[in-house]
Amino acid sequence: MHNTPLIRLSACALAALLTGCATTPTPRPPLKLTVLHTNDHHGRFWPNADGEYGMAARKTLIDRLRAEVKASGGEVLLLDGGDVNTGVPESDLQDAEPDLQAMNRIGYDAMAVGNHEFDKSPAVLAKQRSWLKFPMLSANIYKDGQRLFEPYRIFERAGYKIAVMGLTTDDTQKMVLPDNIRGITFTKPAAEAAKLVPELRAKAVMVIATTHMGHYTDGQAGVNAAGDVEMARAVKGLDLVVGGHSQNPVCMLGENKRNDAYVPGSPCAPDRQNGAWIVQAHEWGKYVGRADFVIDGPKIELVRYELLPVNMKKRAPDGKKVPAGETIAEDAEMKAYLQPFQANGQARLAVPVGATDGVLDGDRERVRKQPTTLGTLIARAMMDKTGADLALINSGGVRDSLPAGQISYRDVLKVQPFGNTVAIVQMKGAELLTYLKAAAKMTPGSGAFPQTAGVRLVIEAGELKDARIGNQAIDPLRDYRLALTNFTATGGDGYPKLNTHPGYVDSGFNDADVLRAYIAKRSPLKVADYEPGDAVTRR
Repeated sequence: MHNTPLIRLSACALAALLTGCATTPTPRPPLKLTVLHTNDHHGRFWPNADGEYGMAARKTLIDRLRAEVKASGGEVLLLDGGDVNTGVPESDLQDAEPDLQAMNRIGYDAMAVGNHEFDKSPAVLAKQRSWLKFPMLSANIYKDGQRLFEPYRIFERAGYKIAVMGLTTDDTQKMVLPDNIRGITFTKPAAEAAKLVPELRAKAVMVIATTHMGHYTDGQAGVNAAGDVEMARAVKGLDLVVGGHSQNPVCMLGENKRNDAYVPGSPCAPDRQNGAWIVQAHEWGKYVGRADFVIDGPKIELVRYELLPVNMKKRAPDGKKVPAGETIAEDAEMKAYLQPFQANGQARLAVPVGATDGVLDGDRERVRKQPTTLGTLIARAMMDKTGADLALINSGGVRDSLPAGQISYRDVLKVQPFGNTVAIVQMKGAELLTYLKAAAKMTPGSGAFPQTAGVRLVIEAGELKDARIGNQAIDPLRDYRLALTNFTATGGDGYPKLNTHPGYVDSGFNDADVLRAYIAKRSPLKVADYEPGDAVTRR
């Protein structure tokens, strides 16, 4: 005799079987979703001399946040706003392998493609993509009519579908060497978003854009391509924009008013435009951004937002650096994994180059707004190598200051990490004046802002009023030699193209090697010798 299992049905279920009546589906419980985010890592896999940031401490923090969210019944999505490449020689010399492999170990879900992902050759980018266990996303990069990267990825969390779309600044085409993007086109991000967002809204309950476009307060982008604010205003249906590129902590004081003096550890309110929250976590892994949402049916509510400093320091009243928050221990396994990469880089970079009696200023906040000692030094080194009458470099090509005391090869490569070459253009004075007029229009604060040597400029309301070389007005009929990098000569940062000019010659000299040789020949350098003085007068 066989035992038949007893099946018990509820009255409603039995009625449904007999009559076909429908049952009311059980509503899903609300989803507690925490979006963690970083951006503009730029090779900082190892902490700096003050013990700030670094991938090992970042892993400790993110692991703890994941555990905390899980214990409260929530889910986590970890995103990055792009630009893993370029900035620290230990990383640059190893094609950012320590950085990308560390991101794998931390467990990133996706990243935007940044403009600096194209700093190296297509072969290196292909190698980097093969290392990753998560997608690089960008909907607006095309090659041969096809998207070069995944435009989006759908993630499922506790039964809810979350769409993450990637977008990259269309300024990329003027910010990298042409050979690295040959055959590649960058369409307008907002146009791609407008096409994709309706599709994604039909597939997912929440739509996130992870972007590398920049946050410009009230959409005032200057010479830069439109950023996150402009896109959010133009495209309805985005819930969250996780940004990068402008390297700001996006913390608002009020509507369309950003706190550009944000202090680590202070409260941070994200921007909001057209229903979309916009966040950005400064740069280098200095912070991990945390956005806690509750998704209940069609309703998405941001219940908490904060920037969590990763061992960042701030100045105490007595001038000493003190922790801006808790001290986060480095993950031992991650540190052990990264140590050989750091040792390899240090061995190659510790070679002394020269010395200086003070800091040569290349700080991002100043070098993009005013002439600085380091800008003058770099431009003079280019003149010295080429015999040019004057030199110009875009300030976005100056990535750090040179420290007081001994200068190593590592210090030089931190200043000029891109591997550009120094070029010379011989042109008539009339052509040179036209070029300098274009330079004068470059917005202070942008990477296009010019650093110069050998020339004195008077600029009034963005217009060039006077230009002198050797205290003499530029003669429209005379020949002059201008030194600049091949990046700027090929139209980088929006400058007029000079690489097709009949007088253009690429010397082939690496810009960092030119600077290194100049420092070695003149050490010890005196900072006072490189003060810009009245090199540029603005009225």
